[in-house]
Amino acid sequence: MKVICIVNQKGGTGKTTTAINLGTALASLGKKVLLIDLDPQSNLSYSFGIQDAKPSIAEVLQGKKTLQAILTEKEGVYIAPSSLLLSDVEVTLVNKIGRENILRDAVKEIKGFDYCFIDSPPSLSVLTVNALNTADEVLIPAQMEVLSLQGLTQLLETVREVKRVLNKDLKVKGIIPSMYDGRRRLSSEILESIATNLNEKVFNTHIRECVRIAEAPSFGKSVLSYAPHSNGATDFKSLANEFITT
Repeated sequence: MKVICIVNQKGGTGKTTTAINLGTALASLGKKVLLIDLDPQSNLSYSFGIQDAKPSIAEVLQGKKTLQAILTEKEGVYIAPSSLLLSDVEVTLVNKIGRENILRDAVKEIKGFDYCFIDSPPSLSVLTVNALNTADEVLIPAQMEVLSLQGLTQLLETVREVKRVLNKDLKVKGIIPSMYDGRRRLSSEILESIATNLNEKVFNTHIRECVRIAEAPSFGKSVLSYAPHSNGATDFKSLANEFITT
């Protein structure tokens, strides 16, 4: 099983959107996919119609439940949901010995999946470090905005530090251009700057701005299920194919 952490310390970059829609797109290609909601805001869980899950990933991090025991299935993917309790659990983890390894040890017990995607919180917290320490690869969704460049540089430095100290095999799978608007010159300029200056793979697939992507979570669905013929569904299917072959 390949474990992929979807990370960006800046909020609103499309981490949860990527986890949901890339995951369901891969499932539609016959892959067995696990999604872990490691964000106390529980946006991934909510987007699948799961609210205040009991038990949740919080109980797994506390050692009260196995990861297998909390899984629920939606649209062909399996989800380890989050809950508000995760905020309290995060505080208790700060002073715990071996805190960086808790999620990794839980994920090791899971079998039978091709891919596990971890939707991390929009901060460089103990939860995010757990996710990075668990992962084989990192996916970074990035908005095509000026401030994204600064944030990406800081994030890549953090990934390198985790690789040096905790997880020597960690690598960056690539940067996903999200909320891309081909009509704006700024989008192409930012994309060119990322490709030129950051020395990381940038996916050829651009996730275009699409109102259907924004609407889908309120119906508890992925964009592939909610609007299968939309630009958003098309883009994530394309991304899934590129992801597999890269």
